[in-house]
Amino acid sequence: MQRNVPFFAIRSQAYGLGIDQFMALANRGRNQKLPPEVNRILYVKNLPYKITSEEMYDIFGKFGAVRQIRVGNTAETRGTAFVVYEDIFDAKNACEHLSGFNVSNRYLVVLYYQATKAYRRMDTDKAKERLEEIKERYNLGGDLEKEKKDKLGYTPTPRK
Repeated sequence: MQRNVPFFAIRSQAYGLGIDQFMALANRGRNQKLPPEVNRILYVKNLPYKITSEEMYDIFGKFGAVRQIRVGNTAETRGTAFVVYEDIFDAKNACEHLSGFNVSNRYLVVLYYQATKAYRRMDTDKAKERLEEIKERYNLGGDLEKEKKDKLGYTPTPRK
């Protein structure tokens, strides 16, 4: 007859620990209060352009279960990636250990994803688009810097 034994009991026996010791080790650091910027999503910059998702899983998977990795592939997003961890403590550990990590002679910059910053940038881009639409609709001036120079009577000096 086979007994139903919890997984952690089997695992603790494999490490030669008692169940209490194993649970204390597993929960180590879990009851600490995290800063508000810490979350499960990491934003990684300064990646080699030719890095693959598999290589990213190899690097970031060492710190815990990774739910998803998105590597940038457009001209604006190349060299960046988003890494989503299952657990916030794994993400914190990866951020602490991989920030400054050397990959193909490039030092990684690992940050916590900040949604408010991303939304703020989107709002700025939308505002610029709306401004351009209004300029076109009402046939207003185009380049403000050029108009400022024209008002001041600025003319570039020719090169010899």
